[in-house]
Amino acid sequence: MRNFFKSAKFKFLAAFLAFLIGIMVYGVTKGGYSVSGASFVNTITKPFRSVTNGISMKIEHVLDKMTNATEYYNENQRLKQQLSELNKQLTEYDALKTEVEELRKFVTIKEEHEDYILSQPCDVLGYVANDPFMSFTIDKGSADGIEPYRPVVTAECLVGITVEVSEHVSTVRTILSPDLSVAAVCSSTSADFGIIEGNIAEAENGNTRLIHAAVNNQLKLGDLMITTGTSGLFPKNYSIGTVKSVGLDDNGLSGCAVIEPCIDITRLSSVIVITDFSGRKEVTDED
Repeated sequence: MRNFFKSAKFKFLAAFLAFLIGIMVYGVTKGGYSVSGASFVNTITKPFRSVTNGISMKIEHVLDKMTNATEYYNENQRLKQQLSELNKQLTEYDALKTEVEELRKFVTIKEEHEDYILSQPCDVLGYVANDPFMSFTIDKGSADGIEPYRPVVTAECLVGITVEVSEHVSTVRTILSPDLSVAAVCSSTSADFGIIEGNIAEAENGNTRLIHAAVNNQLKLGDLMITTGTSGLFPKNYSIGTVKSVGLDDNGLSGCAVIEPCIDITRLSSVIVITDFSGRKEVTDED
């Protein structure tokens, strides 16, 4: 032991300790303050007190969690319940907003066409599987006053016609189908007539076609095509769609055009059925 106090290692440790003490004494006296015994001890022990205070706070935090676990759990459950109720209210608000919007469209159609007798707004239940012409079913049927061969519309345009009707569900054939023909005229010229009749190529893009137009027609891009009402199957002057391109049919004997419906028929959520209107002609399966 005596040899240790005389060794270079001890001398180095003593010198290093003296250096540290000198640094701390210098630090607390640099501002001109005297160093009492208490302040000196506080200075020496300050780093250790900081560490112990941090440990103490962490321990208190852990103990708080342990002792108040039930209270925190109950508070968490209460907040979850509040969030669930708020989400439910938001869902109900969105549903009410959609319903109000549909009723607004309903009123708009009725205001513009006083002779129409309309069904209640119909929800689209879904599109018919594997039908490229986007036939769909709606949640209204004969119990709601709907019959086959009644025009199906939105506030924006003609969508199609009912073809199969059960008590509470109806199937709608759209204007994208080649099995539905609608007499149409250009709203701006009132002279360029044709037949709206879909085909598979245009239906893939959500469009339909105008056929049997005059070769020298005056149709141009953006022109609006509307119903003529001559067949008695559809009301007069109801919007169908706008001209996207104009050309001639394959044999060059008549004009044709690609028509973009005024609404995306591939993404319908609700429609309205016109159950009766002025000039309507009764249509049967034999027609």
